[in-house]
Amino acid sequence: MLDLCTIESPEAATAALNPLRNRLLGELDQPASAAGIATRLGIPRQKVNYHLRALERLGLATVVEERQWGGLTERLFVANASTFVISPAALGPIGADPARSRDRLSAGHLIALGARVVREVSDLVRRAGIANKQLATLSMDTTVRFRSPAERAGFTRELTAAVTQLVGKYHDPHAPRGRSHRVLVAAHPLPTPSREDSSCQ
Repeated sequence: MLDLCTIESPEAATAALNPLRNRLLGELDQPASAAGIATRLGIPRQKVNYHLRALERLGLATVVEERQWGGLTERLFVANASTFVISPAALGPIGADPARSRDRLSAGHLIALGARVVREVSDLVRRAGIANKQLATLSMDTTVRFRSPAERAGFTRELTAAVTQLVGKYHDPHAPRGRSHRVLVAAHPLPTPSREDSSCQ
């Protein structure tokens, strides 16, 4: 089981968001059969089996074992990952794209950048898996509490200068065997808990 699986198919995204199929995926953190899940959830076995087969067909779950009970075959399913994320690729042409942002200083542009990371890195992970290679990545995650807006602005200036200096030092557009890497630096306020619907209005 993978730690994380990126969903890129619209049909698979729809299935993962379906309340029942979403719940079934949550039950598949360990191998389980349709009969076992049906008993736990109080749902007819035939209905559970139908949805498990759909999850298998869409690449969200896998059969890991088959057991023979008399003349019947019991299939044990497991989710393909412990967590899932839906790529903007699943939305096709309406998926978030920073190239279409009009304001590069807006929160919307930051969200689009994050969406691009999901789309690009997911594709790279898939291709690295096919080639049986490791994907070299770097990520940093920390929190800084500013005493004032002025200090926040100062931090922004210094961080920008530091990144610009490093890029200037290591960037070589003419290196014959070099490979370009995307560098993204972002900062935003920590969110507070909210019960409000985050759908577009």
